[in-house]
Amino acid sequence: MPSFLPPVVRNHVSALRMLLVFTVITGVVYPLAVTGVAQAAFPDQANGSLVKQNGKVVGSSLIGQNFNLPLKEGQTSPNPDPKWFQSRPSAAGTNGYDPTASGASNLGPNSTVLIQDINQRRAAVAKFDGVDPSTVPVDALTASGSGLDPDISSAYAYEQVNRVAKARGLDPAVVRKLVSDHITGRPLGFLGNEYVDVVTLNLALTNLK
Repeated sequence: MPSFLPPVVRNHVSALRMLLVFTVITGVVYPLAVTGVAQAAFPDQANGSLVKQNGKVVGSSLIGQNFNLPLKEGQTSPNPDPKWFQSRPSAAGTNGYDPTASGASNLGPNSTVLIQDINQRRAAVAKFDGVDPSTVPVDALTASGSGLDPDISSAYAYEQVNRVAKARGLDPAVVRKLVSDHITGRPLGFLGNEYVDVVTLNLALTNLK
């Protein structure tokens, strides 16, 4: 760098050089390297854990979705489809599971609105699945923090077996085995709880005859 330049100018030029170097390293080289390694070693996860049926993308195993009946004329709120395993409630968007509106309800345990919602959900789920209200699992009554959680407890999945089997004309034992085959156990054998990914479970359900 020319020595005749004022020190303040030389300092600014040096800083600009460092900015350009680190911009290339952290903004170009590093992202390309990470992307290359991810595509080579973990292509499914790197591309969003997409779920496909007959070659067509129908969802992601990382993002939950609604399984509702089509809206009828004049209807504003969708009804759950009895032929599918249902996800837990979602506060993301007007009808839930809106990926552009991820978030929780922000209602605390002392909220009268939350208590009312839980009581209404308990009655609705119990009637829909044909079970006693006292047996309805907690995750069937409360939304996740993101509102996009694709997982439900094994208890909630098993609760839905008879309803799904009846709606599809299937043997309940066959549907129950399908649930068992899709249970993910506790990490390390003791952390968290068992869970079932509803998206992949329902995809497998379409293959049952």
